[in-house]
Amino acid sequence: MARVLFISGVVAVAFVIYTIVDVLLTDKRRVRALNKPLWILLVVVVPVIGGLLWLAIGKARKGSGGDVRRVAPDDDPNFLSGLSAREDQDERIRRLEQELADLDDDPPNN
Repeated sequence: MARVLFISGVVAVAFVIYTIVDVLLTDKRRVRALNKPLWILLVVVVPVIGGLLWLAIGKARKGSGGDVRRVAPDDDPNFLSGLSAREDQDERIRRLEQELADLDDDPPNN
């Protein structure tokens, strides 16, 4: 019986440490319900239940953020403006390569 209690205590302490580190490393935009210091306080005061609450309701999952909106590349204005800039760069590179090729074709002046 003592072994079970000891192992349960070690697991609980490890879980609390994991939860505190997770709260500290989570981006503040993904924290829900309470702010980070209150979550840490809750995890410390009510160790296992606080950690379970943090994992269940305190931390928004990746990609489930309300302000994050996925847009297809052909609908994204930033991506489309980057394409025109890339086309301009490609055209400039083609012109420069042509000018270099023309310079290489000129006979040397002696």
